[in-house]
Amino acid sequence: MVKSPKYIDVAVALPVFGSYTYMVPEGMDDIPLPGKRVLVPFGQRAVTGYVLCGNKREKEAKDDKEIKDIIDVLDETPLFQPSMVPFFEWISDYYIHPIGEVIKTALPGGLNFREIANYAITDNGKAAAGGKRSAPFEEGVLRLLEQNPMSVKELCRKMNCDIPGALLNSMEKRKLIEKKKEIKPGKTKGMTESYIFLSGSSFPAGKISKSQSKVIDCLKSHGEISLKRLNQLLPGASRAVSVLEGKGYITSLHKPVYRDPFGETITPDIAPVLTPEQEKAVSRIGSFLGKGFAPFLLTGITGSGKTEVYMNLASSAVNQGFGVLVLVPEIALISQMERRFRARFGECVAILHSSLSAGEKFDQWVRIAANKTPVVIGARSAVFAPLCNTGIIVVDEEHDSSYEQEGGLKYNARDLAVVRAKFENAIVRLGSATPSVQSYHNVSVKKFSEVTLTKRVEDRTLPEITVVDLKKNRDSRGIRRHFSDELICRMKETLDRKEQVLLFLNRRGFSGFPVCGACGEAVRCKNCDISLTLHKSANAYKCHYCGFTKASGSNCGKCGSSEIKLLGLGTEKVEAAVKSLFPGAKVERMDSDTTVRKGSTVKILKGLSEKSIDVLVGTQMIAKGHDYPDITLVGIICADLSLAFPDFRAGERTFQLLAQVAGRAGRGSSKGRVILQTYNPEHFTILSARDQDFKSFYDKEIRFRKELNYPPFSRMIMIRLSGRDKKRTHECAKAIGECCNALRAENKSFHKSVDLLGPIEASVTRIAGRFRWQILLKGDDSKQLHRFVRKIMFENAQRICGRDVSISADVDPYFMM
Repeated sequence: MVKSPKYIDVAVALPVFGSYTYMVPEGMDDIPLPGKRVLVPFGQRAVTGYVLCGNKREKEAKDDKEIKDIIDVLDETPLFQPSMVPFFEWISDYYIHPIGEVIKTALPGGLNFREIANYAITDNGKAAAGGKRSAPFEEGVLRLLEQNPMSVKELCRKMNCDIPGALLNSMEKRKLIEKKKEIKPGKTKGMTESYIFLSGSSFPAGKISKSQSKVIDCLKSHGEISLKRLNQLLPGASRAVSVLEGKGYITSLHKPVYRDPFGETITPDIAPVLTPEQEKAVSRIGSFLGKGFAPFLLTGITGSGKTEVYMNLASSAVNQGFGVLVLVPEIALISQMERRFRARFGECVAILHSSLSAGEKFDQWVRIAANKTPVVIGARSAVFAPLCNTGIIVVDEEHDSSYEQEGGLKYNARDLAVVRAKFENAIVRLGSATPSVQSYHNVSVKKFSEVTLTKRVEDRTLPEITVVDLKKNRDSRGIRRHFSDELICRMKETLDRKEQVLLFLNRRGFSGFPVCGACGEAVRCKNCDISLTLHKSANAYKCHYCGFTKASGSNCGKCGSSEIKLLGLGTEKVEAAVKSLFPGAKVERMDSDTTVRKGSTVKILKGLSEKSIDVLVGTQMIAKGHDYPDITLVGIICADLSLAFPDFRAGERTFQLLAQVAGRAGRGSSKGRVILQTYNPEHFTILSARDQDFKSFYDKEIRFRKELNYPPFSRMIMIRLSGRDKKRTHECAKAIGECCNALRAENKSFHKSVDLLGPIEASVTRIAGRFRWQILLKGDDSKQLHRFVRKIMFENAQRICGRDVSISADVDPYFMM
């Protein structure tokens, strides 16, 4: 009996929407494929695809003679659970992003196979090279290919110009050159190690070398051993092993090796006794485990013990056979959270974040997919972890902007955690002392249930917050302009008591606004419409948008003067000031400049816990979740930096940041104090942060949002355009804007449901050499808004923008600049 062909749905790892139908050839048709990668033909090339499921359109597929066979299956076991496919499809649909690229974003990097096309010279080409009939340009190509085959990119680089595709096609038709395609595997793969053992009980007769004899003796006592370990015991043993293996006395084999990202071992801990409030929270949330989708918002003051609630819920879930996913906003916090969970749960914890090497991340992913680690802790990308039987998803510090992914697939991991929990019938527990306005609004409309912790652990008091008006310091000179007498006095008292100080300024570098003292021109980035920041540690001006650098000794680009005034403030300048004011203090700085190297974050936090640091200066990295009982003073150098941003969430972000960093003080037995310096002491955001009163802030903020019809009362999608040609980008933005207006005019439902703002230049008009425009679309009906944007993107965008201007849709945009 002839088997009917098997059809599968495949999402290709390319910027194309929808999935494609392929046929599974005989010999592979018994292999379970969903969740695995396959190599498939796509147009004229071979690409990596992801198997979604057996094809739903099998009847139509049988009538289609154009359906191609897959080339190969690339995985032995699935890289993601087939149950996650609906989740990926939802993401693709909601964020208007190709599903193949959604899955590529979800998986560890460096896995995909790619096809490389190289041109090689033929015998005809060799005969023509140097001949009089060859054109000079052709001659140059042939001379280069005589050396070795090259890609088009390499040929262009060597010729120092663009080579027309028509020329290469013509040369190929005349058989002067030929195109050779090669499929290269991804760089990321499992790691193996060589192990050796004695082949049998018979050993070499007669003379053998001393080194060979030592190897045999070692194998007799150790049994199977890795070659790496053998070389440690017997340096230089590899040669003796090769000889013995050649004679059949030793057998070697390769075994998979796990790359451990954790490093040092952790001493197991004993769970502390919960407070009555914590017990109540664990009991209420835990009662929903295994009973379907249940969203909770856990609110409470800083230091109220939310992490212990997470750990108790995780313990209940693991004991009942469920998986647990814990999302943390910053990699700096993952280290602290991971240590606490490993101390409680041992080896069944996995971590996923961008600081892992590609190999470490792949090994963690494989362990999770194999159900070896029911607890996963990670940053935003961990929302895609291939957990089995997910019971609870925890989003710690749910308000944090770090959960927003800006490049490629633009998504919010907090929102995806809620969606995933809904798909998997799990509990999702969002937690924060300063919840987002969106999440708290979901509580008020009964979408989420609220659980609150009102007291700090061991009844510790909240820190006393003193607001200092920096306008009174405007006549002071130098660093005294930014360090009030109150702050300096409190720092001295704290250091005299051998306690620790945290100084917060959400701007890195030394000087954020260097200007020419002669002509007043700012030192600007050549690629972006933004001023550079001086970084003294690197001896350079740096652009925080594109990475452009310029030597710190550079003269003014406009008038040539060397008289550069270093205006503005950054963490480097604060660090230098503290060392000048308190020369005996041990001062460290924690920002993205000092935490680049692997392990540097852990080293700084370890120094804080071991009290080898007296004063820690930092950006928002130090504001979240850290728990160090000896920090009794927090100084907020300038509370207003984010308050004046052209963004409707500026007040919300400022309140959250100030309240969170203030909460780092007084988490031990000693009372904490916060000095909050500001130029706007009467602003309701500052007053609410001073009083640690989220409800007061929320009540005022939500009224503004409602009056202006901003989220959570509406939904937004930002259409972003960028291009290297200023005029062309402007023309495209204008044309897309006209399409939007025309669509609203011809469709009554769109006219009523979609508001159009723009097109307008972005706040930062040029980044990395690309001019930027944006169109903001608002509406109460999310489905209508998505329909509108799809019509613009799929029916007009490509025709108008072509290849030279990029256009993308940012659904629920978080950063408006």
